[in-house]
Parts: sequence; structure tokens; C-alpha cells
Amino acid sequence: MPWSIPFDDPIPLHGGGRLATLQQAADYVMSLPEEVQHEAHWQVAVQNLINAAETGGGWLMFARIAMIRALNADGKQG
Repeated sequence: MPWSIPFDDPIPLHGGGRLATLQQAADYVMSLPEEVQHEAHWQVAVQNLINAAETGGGWLMFARIAMIRALNADGKQG
């Protein structure tokens, strides 16, 4: 599956933004400071994004959930 595949429901961000695709989610994680990217919840999110991009199917849902959990862990969720 391509990185441009959209989530079933975009992921809202604090401040009004949203992540609509795997690529936007990956770009968001990559924009975080490196030490934050290495935190366990972000590593789980990245692995799920990669799995979704490579295989699709149910991984897209897992990637969305992992991103929401990571955002919540950082206090940045909508």
C-alpha cells in the first residue's frame, strides 16, 4: 500500500490540525525532536505505520490507534 493511503477517520491534533494519511502521520513523527521520536509510544506508532504502508489491511486501523495513543501520551491529542 502506498504511504498516501488515508485513515478511515483523520486523526485530530491539538490546535485544529489533523493527520489524514499514513504519510502525514509519518511526517508528523519525523518532525518531533529526536529524543521524543525514541520514546516507546512513538516507536510503536512508527512500527505500525510501516506495517500499514507495507501490508495494509487491519494494520491501517492499528496505525491510527497507535498514533492516537502516542499523541495522548504526549498530551497533544485534539
